[in-house]
Amino acid sequence: MRLLPILSDNKKTEKIGSYNKKKHYHLKNKKGASSLNVALVGNPNSGKSTLFNQLTGSHQHVGNWPGVTVEKKEGSLFHKNLKINIVDLPGVYSLSPCSFEEIITRNYLLENKVDIIINIVDATNLERNLYLTTQLLELKKPLIVALNMCDLLKSKNLKIELEDLEKFIKVPVVPISASKASNLENLLDEVTGKYKAKISNVNIFDGETTKVLKNIENCLIDSGKKESHTSWLALKIFEDDKLIERKLQLSEKVLKKINKFKDAIKLKENVGRQTLVAMQRYGYLNRLCKSVVKKGENKKARITDILDDILLNKFLAFPLFFLIIALIFYITFGPLGNFLKDIINSFICNDVGSASYIFLNNLGASNWCKLLIRDGIIQGVGSVVSFLPQIILLFTLLSILEDSGYMARAAFIMDKPLKTIGLSGKAFVPLLMGFGCSVPAILGTRILEKDKDKKRTIFMIPFMSCSAKMPIYAMFISVFFNEHRVLAIFSIYLIGILVSIFTGLILKKINNKKEQSVFIMELPDYKLPTAKNLFYHVFDKVRDFLEKAATVLIGASIVIWFLQSFSFSLKMVEDSSESILAFLGEKIAPIFNLCGFGNWKASVSLICGVIAKESVISTMAILYNKNEGSSLHDLIMQNFTKASACSFMVFALLYTPCMAALSAIKKELSNNKLFFLYVIYQLLVAWGISALVFSISKVVFGC
Repeated sequence: MRLLPILSDNKKTEKIGSYNKKKHYHLKNKKGASSLNVALVGNPNSGKSTLFNQLTGSHQHVGNWPGVTVEKKEGSLFHKNLKINIVDLPGVYSLSPCSFEEIITRNYLLENKVDIIINIVDATNLERNLYLTTQLLELKKPLIVALNMCDLLKSKNLKIELEDLEKFIKVPVVPISASKASNLENLLDEVTGKYKAKISNVNIFDGETTKVLKNIENCLIDSGKKESHTSWLALKIFEDDKLIERKLQLSEKVLKKINKFKDAIKLKENVGRQTLVAMQRYGYLNRLCKSVVKKGENKKARITDILDDILLNKFLAFPLFFLIIALIFYITFGPLGNFLKDIINSFICNDVGSASYIFLNNLGASNWCKLLIRDGIIQGVGSVVSFLPQIILLFTLLSILEDSGYMARAAFIMDKPLKTIGLSGKAFVPLLMGFGCSVPAILGTRILEKDKDKKRTIFMIPFMSCSAKMPIYAMFISVFFNEHRVLAIFSIYLIGILVSIFTGLILKKINNKKEQSVFIMELPDYKLPTAKNLFYHVFDKVRDFLEKAATVLIGASIVIWFLQSFSFSLKMVEDSSESILAFLGEKIAPIFNLCGFGNWKASVSLICGVIAKESVISTMAILYNKNEGSSLHDLIMQNFTKASACSFMVFALLYTPCMAALSAIKKELSNNKLFFLYVIYQLLVAWGISALVFSISKVVFGC
């Protein structure tokens, strides 16, 4: 066996070729071994990173590319006494300089010693994936096409004639399955065998375009710009690639001559040279796929087309989208979600709280210890954990939408509305993630090509109500608007969306450049979500929630209980208005007088929410429950009106996110002034709209 797997047990494992399916390749130091530098290039979701992990195993290094927050992966392995160094380049759809990922990938291939490129191609989406392949061929570097996911072709009733495909693109094509580690040995044999000869001379352009490109290439050679990829440079200049033009630093005389050649091609109206090149690429790929791909009847694709005719219909798409979202809210916050929440709340705050107090009393614990455990930790954390069933319901339903393939359609549906604020449907992905948690949503803005789009989306995300704020709404709505809870929760989320859109419009007005954001997203076939995937998706979210409850909330609850139970002289007080917390809270409370909740307990609760939004309710459970036998539900009713409850919920929705989210925003903006401007803007918006809602609510509810 030429490859050396790491055997950690004696169990038999399935082998594919001579590769051990369960194990990674072993990096063993071999003296005198030559080295080979390989770059993995492919579309997003083509299986590129899966192949990288299969080949390198634990022998990889992960960091960021210099100057940008895009991941850099490098790894090594040995094959046939040859050390292979692999770089997993960012997933891209083309080598056009539109995003950080595309610039990084292109520059690496041009500026570094790359002995061979492995182009990962999704066999089930051949035409789309080969668009990048045609660009890689033009670099005149050794290239191997790893045709991935070949194991899925049968289920889609597709067959690819490999020999015909090789004749078309004139480089080796190796069928593999990265996820199953199938045929990787043959791929490595191809890499280490005849790699030096694998340079294609395929031409995909028509005669007129080819002639112009050849003239530009000769012009570059005459001016001393001869390189192995001069023909590719000629193509980029033909496409008016400004980065390449600046890099080459051509003289005015040479540029004038080149422009004459470029103008020789008469373009149709609204068709630029870049579009012309793209059209010819797709024309070539269309002919290729008709020749090499044999299609049978695909029932799954037919079902997908039927569903898309309904769900993406120009008249039905938006009503159905909002109906689906409303249904999610009804299931989560309706009778089912409310019933489950009440059961958990009663068990933790009543049964567990009483049992713990009796248990500690029997042990002879001091009074302050009993009150800390019951009124501090159990009451504080329990009031938040009681909302766990609703959080599980929400994430389960959102995961079903994602796994079924509808979420990609939702992004497509929202592309047109987002264009009104200068964004593309791609921005919908991080914005939607904001309903779960702001931190991954903010980090998710890295998928946006333009820096201004990224910053604009970051400003908008925190107004999308994250799941951590849900206990706040659920508590106040159950007290004041229980009969209309679904409408109330929908209204709160809608306010956040409208304020987010308003923010986007303001930023668009400030940055008044008329630039169009391009949106490219694959629409996968519809499929039934698997129980395993749903479990892992929901489990990760619930684990994060419980970890926060077990760490941040317990710590915050103890601190809050201590501050509201003791005075500055460290004497335990009977009346919490004499406590340290009351003194601090009363200094801040007047700010919220116009918002309707200018009391120190409400103010302190909101300040604690900056640590973690869940701690707003846990803090209120401690503050309002001091030496009073009533439930938190009754105490909120005594201290708030319908108008002040509406105002409080709106402020909680719109004011600054938690510390973790603020840290992520600061990191992604990379500009301290812009970060502080964002914080001030969000606080002012929250205060202003909260005061407005209070004034309107007083008139509507008469209180």
